[in-house]
Amino acid sequence: MNASHAKEKGWRPLKLIEIHREDIESLPNLMTITRGSPFRFIVFCDDLSFDTDDTTYKSLKAVLEGGIEGRPENVIFYATSNRRHLMPRDMMDNERSTAINPGEAVEEKVSLSDRFGLWLGFHRCSQDEFLEMVTGYIGHYGIKIEPETLRAEALEWATTRGSRSGRVAWQYVQDLAGRLGVPLEEPAAPR
Repeated sequence: MNASHAKEKGWRPLKLIEIHREDIESLPNLMTITRGSPFRFIVFCDDLSFDTDDTTYKSLKAVLEGGIEGRPENVIFYATSNRRHLMPRDMMDNERSTAINPGEAVEEKVSLSDRFGLWLGFHRCSQDEFLEMVTGYIGHYGIKIEPETLRAEALEWATTRGSRSGRVAWQYVQDLAGRLGVPLEEPAAPR
């Protein structure tokens, strides 16, 4: 799609802003700057999580909920995290033990995760499901390897990583492709 077609549709240009977890407290200022801009923004934070004594999550909650001014309509926030609830369990347990109402204290911490509309989980799977994922990737990218070798290597890969999931299957396939010198490019569409 070209720029004139996008303009005809009334679409605004898109900008990507990456913010580091350490800069979360600056998000309200960023929202002020982006509000009313002719651009749309994706604000991205990679590997978002909070430590035990960290209270900056409150700034993020305010931005996600919008506060009094409301979140600008031209801004969306994306984050990745390796934690389900963004905070360590001991932090939530500590809040529970010191609070007047333990349930409310923990819910405040957990509620941050609930403000994200879409979660993609990398859940554990059975050995057969793991091997099906690996085989699917291998077939899709046309990687040639003996089935017995593939099975043995893939299972060893999962065992040494202590997990079987879609992420681990993909990591194995990337490693295998690299060792075999096979580029992971999308196959050409049939004509």
